[in-house]
Amino acid sequence: MDFDLIVIGAGLVGASFALALQTAGLRIAVVDSSVPSMSVERDDWDSRIYAISPGSEEFLQQCGAWQMLDTARLSAVEDMQVIGDDETSVLNFGAYAAGMRELAIIAESRELQSALWQALIKAHHVTVIAPAACHELVLEKSAVRLSLADGRILRAQLIVGADGADSWVRTQVGIKVDTRPYAQTAVVANFATEQAHRGVATQWFQRTGVLALLPLPGARVSMVWSTATAHAEELLALDPASLALRVGAATHGVLGDLRVITPAAAFPLRMQRVQRLILPRLALIGDAAHNVHPLAGQGVNLGFRDARELARVLTARGAQTDCGDFALLRRYERARKEDIATMQLTTDALQRLFNSDNAPLAKLRNFGLRLVNRQPALKNLLIRQAVG
Repeated sequence: MDFDLIVIGAGLVGASFALALQTAGLRIAVVDSSVPSMSVERDDWDSRIYAISPGSEEFLQQCGAWQMLDTARLSAVEDMQVIGDDETSVLNFGAYAAGMRELAIIAESRELQSALWQALIKAHHVTVIAPAACHELVLEKSAVRLSLADGRILRAQLIVGADGADSWVRTQVGIKVDTRPYAQTAVVANFATEQAHRGVATQWFQRTGVLALLPLPGARVSMVWSTATAHAEELLALDPASLALRVGAATHGVLGDLRVITPAAAFPLRMQRVQRLILPRLALIGDAAHNVHPLAGQGVNLGFRDARELARVLTARGAQTDCGDFALLRRYERARKEDIATMQLTTDALQRLFNSDNAPLAKLRNFGLRLVNRQPALKNLLIRQAVG
């Protein structure tokens, strides 16, 4: 069981990273604790959705996964509207004004996972080992040794942790992580709408948290309500009709009557700053490397940018035969450091700003929305940074 590279985690980021290495000339093993269910034709909608940036879409195209998606289950975000808690301060972003086809594509998590998995098991340069439980990880001077619970031992030059925010890989090697819970929970659900969304994503910064309605195909939207945990529990306890009424009231009925089509689910919110992205013979990508507040919808795109950059570094390694060489991995860490830090700083600052009841801060944040909205060049710059 000798490989050049082992990827732990076959989620969206881990699978895309392995697929992006198809021209790198590396023997790759992808290990995961489970096998995702294959997507089949169905009428229901996944409550977990992602706003895929144009840059991430291009990356997934190169991986051979995006073209496997059912386009009837994708929805383009052509415009975005951000509304302040005074209900009059508005910030508008438009794809047309920025010279773009769309700001993002809304895709379901399970559909993305299914497409990536199907591409992964067909990839000639990848050996998929799943389901498999990891037992022990040892970083040696010239190799990595991974022991599985069933007794198998895998060896490689490099191991990549793509195993999520509670990364087993990160824990095994002792990389420290600074975790700050937000005391908030994201409540997600999908709704049928009375009125058409017209490709507009709307986000409300309210005293009860950040509420977003994102367009799904047809007269449907996906809701993400990041709110205090006690309020989230209250929302989760509501019956579907009551939840629809509550969301309709909070969004001022912009889409008319709502009807729940996917039951509400929830996940806790936190920020994680990881001390290091690399060690000799090890690299972290995706949520194993960082965790951010979902208010900007950039978490998965940040992970895809990790995967794209590390794949680029390894593919362009030239005469270097050791893909786990520390100097090589440093190129990846240096390239990703600024992007990750900027996104963490921005999302954390916005969460703090809009989660405060301080009256002067309330005036300042709403004034800021109005000010930025009057600066087309600044808005276009923000869009360009988000879609990369």
